[in-house]
Order: sequence, then structure tokens, then C-alpha cells
Amino acid sequence: MGGGSDIPQFYKRSPGATLSTAIEKYVYVCLNKKFDEKIRVSYSQTEMVDSLQKLEHTRAKACMKHVGINKGIEIVTIADIPSKGTGLGSSSSFTVGLLKALYAYQGKTVSEEQLADEACQIEIGKLKEPIGKQDQYIASYGGMKFIEYAPNGHVSVSPVICSSKTLKKMEDSLLLFYTGITRQTGSLLKNQIEGLSDKQKFQNTEKMAQMAHELKRAIENNKTGEIGEMLNEAWLLKKSLNGGISNGEIDSMYGIAIKNGAEGGKILGAGGGGFLMVYAPKSNHEKIKSALKKYKEMPINFEPEGSRVLFIHKHHE
Repeated sequence: MGGGSDIPQFYKRSPGATLSTAIEKYVYVCLNKKFDEKIRVSYSQTEMVDSLQKLEHTRAKACMKHVGINKGIEIVTIADIPSKGTGLGSSSSFTVGLLKALYAYQGKTVSEEQLADEACQIEIGKLKEPIGKQDQYIASYGGMKFIEYAPNGHVSVSPVICSSKTLKKMEDSLLLFYTGITRQTGSLLKNQIEGLSDKQKFQNTEKMAQMAHELKRAIENNKTGEIGEMLNEAWLLKKSLNGGISNGEIDSMYGIAIKNGAEGGKILGAGGGGFLMVYAPKSNHEKIKSALKKYKEMPINFEPEGSRVLFIHKHHE
């Protein structure tokens, strides 16, 4: 909730706020010293180069440059979901995970705040991507967090505190369906940024940031019955920002879900495709799944932790 208010072009004029949660879907990054001083990076394709300048993977290249590693390393990444165009923050999760791994490889430990901030510096500052900051922060911190973006660029992160029963109720109320559409988020986000010069669209984004505050209050007061309606209202506001955020396919999916007992939902990420999140009482889930059976459903669970190191093999020099 509140996505769009984490973009510099918005929060420099008006404070932004998002409420986000990490989920149990992961990007794994494995590093190893390469004996011949070359660089090997393996993702959906494999690159073997003899200098950092020749590496085509822009994120990997920028992260290596940032920490001062320019040769003799192998990087292999594996992801639970595609890294492009799904709206689940996997691109920024990769940046956060790779930075964390590169620092661990150097024997350094960095805080969640430093990790998220440096991932933003790389993606927004160096790579000039038209994106916000919430994905980097939630990937770094994990859990369910309320994140505020001040006009001076400062980001503050606080936990959303509620009963375990409320958390379980929320988790049990969520469904995720893959639209089958992947999209390049860049053009959508550029259009959204340009739209902020329109007074009505700017005010709608302000309202979405305000709704993140309202959602936090509802969760902390254990009022789960209000969440679906708030998500529905936020989705209608989000659609008003850019015609490309929704389309006939997404509107049809959303309409079917509502007709079969959903209380609200939204497309995750920039819009235009990726995953549709549906919020509905658990008793209506089978009916909704049956009505949307042609779309792949992905089970969803919350993840309390952020980016972490799973294993380090200490080499003896």
C-alpha cells in the first residue's frame, strides 16, 4: 500500500509512506573465488569475461564496482520467481542479496539500513532506473514494515505491530494469481512519474500514502475486516494514475474475483501485468480459485526476515 509515494519525484514534494511485507520467495546468490582472475556471472544466461567493463549484467557490474571487486569471482543466482516484470520486487531483491553477499565475501557485515540505502544508490542513482525505494528496504529488513520517505531523502522503517492472530488472518486471506503478462516496468513508471505534474494524479498519490497510514492503524488495531475495502479503494486510485496500470485482462480477473467473494486486491508492482493479489475470506478461496483456474495461483506466506547470509566457507590462506 502506498506504492508510487516512494519515488523521489513525489516524496521531495510531499512525504511518502508505504506498508509492505516480505514473502517466502527468494533470490539466492552464490559467490566463489575464481582461480584464473576472470569473472563468471550465471543468471538466465552465463557470462564469462576477463574484465568488469565487459560484463553486460548492469546490476552485477554496478554492485561489484560499488564494493571494489573487479576480478577473480564467480556469481551464480537462482530465483523462485522470474526477475523481470512480476511486480514482486525480485530485481531489487537481487541487488540487495548480491550486495549482502559481496560484503560477506569481503568479511564485512552491513546493517539493514546501509544495505537498503546502497541498493537505492546503485539502482536509482547510478543506473538511473525510474523506480522507488520500497522494494530495496523491504528486501533488506524483511517482515511487515511501515516505511516513510521524507523530502530530504531520509527513509525511516518501523515494524507493524499486531497480534499473531491478525497476522495469520491476513496471510490466510491472501491469494496471488499470475496474470501471465510480464512487462517492462520502466516505461510504466516513467509515465507515472511524468503524471505527477498533473495536480489530480499528485493528489491521488498523496491519498495513497495517507491510506498506508490508515492501513497500518487498522492492522495494529487488529481490524482485519477493513483491509479488503481499503485495498479496493487503493487499487481504484492506483488505476487513475496511468492507463497502463490495468488492462482488459486484469480488470476481468479482478471483476471475477470480486464477484466470487473477494473484498479487494491489486496488481503488485508497477502494474500492467505480473501478479494479481486478492484479499478474501478463506471460506471464499476455493470459489475464487475455481473461477480463476486458468491462471497460475502461487501460495503466499509472510517472511519475517530480510536478506541474510546462509553459509560461508572460510578459506585458509
